[in-house]
Amino acid sequence: MNKRLISLTIFFISLFFLNGCGLLNIHNENVYLSSENYDSVTKTFYNSNKDSNKKSSFELISFLLDFIKRPYDTRESEGFTLLDPAKQKDSSNGRQVIWIGHSTLLLTIDGITILTDPVFSLRASPFSSFGPKRVTPPALQIIDLPKIDAIIISHNHYDHLDIKSLKELNKTQPQIRFFVPLGLKNLLIKNGLEFVHELDWWEKATFNGLTFTATPVNHWSSRSLFDRNKTLWSGWMIDWPNYRFYFAGDSGYSNDFIETRNRLGSPDLAAIPIGAYAPRNFMKQSHINPEEAVRVFEDLSAKRAIAIHWGTYKLTTELLSEPPIRLRAEIKRKNIKPSRFVSLKHGQKLNL
Repeated sequence: MNKRLISLTIFFISLFFLNGCGLLNIHNENVYLSSENYDSVTKTFYNSNKDSNKKSSFELISFLLDFIKRPYDTRESEGFTLLDPAKQKDSSNGRQVIWIGHSTLLLTIDGITILTDPVFSLRASPFSSFGPKRVTPPALQIIDLPKIDAIIISHNHYDHLDIKSLKELNKTQPQIRFFVPLGLKNLLIKNGLEFVHELDWWEKATFNGLTFTATPVNHWSSRSLFDRNKTLWSGWMIDWPNYRFYFAGDSGYSNDFIETRNRLGSPDLAAIPIGAYAPRNFMKQSHINPEEAVRVFEDLSAKRAIAIHWGTYKLTTELLSEPPIRLRAEIKRKNIKPSRFVSLKHGQKLNL
């Protein structure tokens, strides 16, 4: 077996199983039994449509072969333009968002600052030398961040839950409150994080005048070869007294977005993933594509949206630059004003 095949095999393992040391054997099932999304027989969670989003060995191997044979992508080595947030003017009304990269947003609304799925590491992997590598650096380093009030985490995949980043954030800003889906609190507590709120879908928590609600999305979880769907995944709706923000995290397309709007109302701003969708037969249940992202935007009746989950890690086979191109084409086809759903440059600051 040559070095390239070994590297790709390790990449494959880190991408789909995202091995997290010590995650097993820390679950308290009593916490889960009241959840409508938990199967006490298999001891796993499932989606709102009762599907568990499992893949066969054949499907996994097929994807690995597709990834090996993927088209040459110059962005894997060149990355994307990186803007310096410090050189851009702050919003005059106290409402703005900065895309740090992938699914990490720095959102400030009326004096409260939220950080989403903070991943600042070079690799979205449990391994320091293997696994998906950043093609574009984070637009801000942890030491340069302003005071963070709260962090929301969508699920435990390594490109969304980066323990190294969370520990550093907690060390530099120990006052931060962390909001996670059901099952993830113990992992964070074990790593020294103190103020952790763990929610099931539709559960609410209040902090600093804000209401955080965990919402259903169609996805799955895993950080090892043996813990698939042992913890829940979620989107998040955050309500200020005069503003509402929705964060989709990771999701395949489903009716969950319509249900979220019906239960919680339409957001002023939605963060919707647009990348990591090919090959489609493999990724459809896990990741929406740009056209489906526009459907999500419409399902939510969002006033505005920003694209996340693209242009940072090479996770799938589409070209890294393709998602925003397809997004703009679909927005044009549907006669949606371009400023209502935007794909930012890395580090770009958007006044809200």
